[in-house]
Amino acid sequence: MTPKLSAYIAAGKALDADEREIAALALQQVDEADQAAIDDAWGEVIDRRLDELISGKVESVSGRETIAIARARSALRRR
Repeated sequence: MTPKLSAYIAAGKALDADEREIAALALQQVDEADQAAIDDAWGEVIDRRLDELISGKVESVSGRETIAIARARSALRRR
């Protein structure tokens, strides 16, 4: 964490609960132009991934398999 970010967080903690809530909501907002770019980028990712599935380039994995894979990889990193 950068010193600048640490300072912002410390200043945020000094706010009352209502001010913190307003600040948090303001930080989460994205302007319309940025949101359009984000939506376009996700659209491209979705299209690419669907093409990969349909073409057989990649194979789908169930949610349970995905969790098992993630847990196994996490366990290996902890060693």
